[in-house]
Amino acid sequence: MISSAYRLRAMLVALLVVASGLLAGPPAQAFSAAAFPTLWQGNRGVDVQALQYLLQARGYTSVAADGVFGSGTDSAVRAFQNARGLQPDGTAGALTWGALVVTVRNGSTGPAVKAVQVLLNKKRSAGLAVDGVFGTGTLGAVTTFQRHAGIGDDGVVGAMTWRNLLWHYTLPSWVNLCDKDPDGNTGANWGTGSTIGQLEAAAASFAGTGQGKVPVGDISWEHGGDIAGHASHELGVDVDVWPIRTDNAQCTAGRITPASAAYDQAATRQLVQAIRAAAPGHVVLIYFNDRQLINEGLTSSYPNHDNHLHIRYK
Repeated sequence: MISSAYRLRAMLVALLVVASGLLAGPPAQAFSAAAFPTLWQGNRGVDVQALQYLLQARGYTSVAADGVFGSGTDSAVRAFQNARGLQPDGTAGALTWGALVVTVRNGSTGPAVKAVQVLLNKKRSAGLAVDGVFGTGTLGAVTTFQRHAGIGDDGVVGAMTWRNLLWHYTLPSWVNLCDKDPDGNTGANWGTGSTIGQLEAAAASFAGTGQGKVPVGDISWEHGGDIAGHASHELGVDVDVWPIRTDNAQCTAGRITPASAAYDQAATRQLVQAIRAAAPGHVVLIYFNDRQLINEGLTSSYPNHDNHLHIRYK
């Protein structure tokens, strides 16, 4: 006859074994917010580029992987959706991504591998050659990302890895931007792939005016979430930038307001126009308290937005 103490100990051991197995296994979703991005015409960025490479992998070889969701990409998305029995609305959402992604692993070649490589380069600074060859370098970068995401490091890019990689936020390059940190949130420069792509495109356009780089304050943390000093900036779609100065020293000198002698309204107007032009249909709002720009419909009034522009993308 088995004693009660023995049975209790056996039950405890069994519970510990089950618990340890649960703790060892990868979470079902990894990043709690991980989801395929929703993209449509007018978007830019590395997620769009990955979409284009995946369309190439599915036979739509005329699509250029330029990171700009234009009419050609729109047509290819609609054609793919129609072929798969999906609503051909041109919007790449969860169902379209689910049908589009291709499982790749060590030894795979082709455009789908290029999609993985550009995503890892932009989102994890992997430094991979975008050659479409899944070799040891890509394998190492994939497993490193999988450990980062907590999804099990098998080196295979299947649906879960695709979803977490596409969802993961992106850092901007600083070619035409400069990093300012007025609120003490060091490192809060992460945004969705589209947010960063559209911001970079606007800054590149503004750089053509010869009036200096665009200073960037807070965007979001690497994986989103609460951020000190802000009621928003939690989803990777909000960006603070500073107005432009007459001496073009906005990256080295202090912040200004429209009342400042150093404020360059014409240049700031050009910046706002570049922001809107780089993301047609994807700018929700721009808060900045310049009465003239508000009257022109370029910005909106909001308290405490005298010394910076707050951009919110869709």
